[in-house]
Order: sequence, then structure tokens, then C-alpha cells
Amino acid sequence: MNLRPNRKESPTLDMTPLIDVVFLLLIFFMVSTTFEKESRIKLNLPEAATEERPQEKVEKIEISIDARGGYYLNGAELINRSRETLRAAIEKAAAGRRDLPLIIAADAQTPHQAVITVMDVASRLGLVNMSFPTRLDAEGE
Repeated sequence: MNLRPNRKESPTLDMTPLIDVVFLLLIFFMVSTTFEKESRIKLNLPEAATEERPQEKVEKIEISIDARGGYYLNGAELINRSRETLRAAIEKAAAGRRDLPLIIAADAQTPHQAVITVMDVASRLGLVNMSFPTRLDAEGE
């Protein structure tokens, strides 16, 4: 005679293997997905028959440095290579504006110190939007 009540255990579902499979699938899709844009939209833009385009005045400061380290501010040569002259010229050209872009165009043979001097003087004046133009090598190297 069995006097104990007959209790059935409720069925349970073990979630561990299911979670493992989901994580493996997630890792697989993350690794196998490429994040490059393969398709590009090609547009054929319309043409206008106007003779002159109004030129927008883009305010910028352009400093050119020749191969011997001489400075040119917006095409005008500075009288010497001192930091004080460079600082005064940049300050005058900026006219108190700190958001103007500064373009530093240096000859390939320019001494490294000349470029660093321009960057240092400009950053001390608060000009941080600097760029360095280059040209594409004809040989593609």
C-alpha cells in the first residue's frame, strides 16, 4: 500500500543550450557580415549653360612654405622667418576669428621645423582647423 501522494514533477525546459545556439548564430553573423558600402549611386547631373558662376568668397588663411623655409601668407612673402613675424601676420589675417581654416602648403623639400613652427604658432592663436594640401603622384606610388 502506497500512502504517499502521487506527485508529478512539472516539466522544465533547459534554456542553456538554446542560449548557446543563439549566441553562436549571433557571432557567426557578426563575423560574416561586411560593413563596406558595395553599391554607389551614380548620378548624371544636369548641366547649366551660364558663362560665369558667381564666386563665393571662402575665407581662409593660406600659408605657403618654400624649400628654404620662407613663409608666404595668402601669396605675400613675410619679411623674415621669425615666430613673432609669423604670429603677427596670422593674427592680422584672422582678424580675431578662430574658426577660419588654415591651409599649410609646404614644398616637399621644406625643413620639418618650418611646418611645425607654423602649426605651433597657429595653435597658440586658437586656430585648430588646419589642413595640408597634396597632389596626386603621377606614377601612382
